[in-house]
Amino acid sequence: MGAPKKNQFWKMRSTHGRDLLFGSPTLMWEAACDYFDWCVANPIIDPRSFGGKQKIQRPFTMEGLCRFLNCNSAYFRQFKKRTKDKDFTTIIQDIEEAVFQQKFENAAIGVYKENLISRDLGLADKQDVKHDGIPETPAAKQVMIFNGKKVEF
Repeated sequence: MGAPKKNQFWKMRSTHGRDLLFGSPTLMWEAACDYFDWCVANPIIDPRSFGGKQKIQRPFTMEGLCRFLNCNSAYFRQFKKRTKDKDFTTIIQDIEEAVFQQKFENAAIGVYKENLISRDLGLADKQDVKHDGIPETPAAKQVMIFNGKKVEF
């Protein structure tokens, strides 16, 4: 049986929404460092390598950090957007820069696929190609001989 209609039970709640994951910016930074340490201690095993035993450093990702912290990336983005505490803003910026730097540097030396990391970091080379429907060079004509007659199309 559900609650009665037009009830006011929600007013009896002492708090609203999810509790904050971190009581202070220092705790947030320490949790992020724990994630970074975990990534270093748990490399990815490359099955394509000889014997399948080559270890590749695990890339830092914001999604991986959120999973490690038991939250989702939307929670992290909203927390970043809504926080008024400059210390939290600074720590979040430091975390994002550490993730960016680790990916960028490892892609630069070939540890990670450069094209995947560049897209992830928003560094992809983008070209705008405009097409107005008029070909720049005339299309080649095809010639076919049908019943002894030349047919072009």
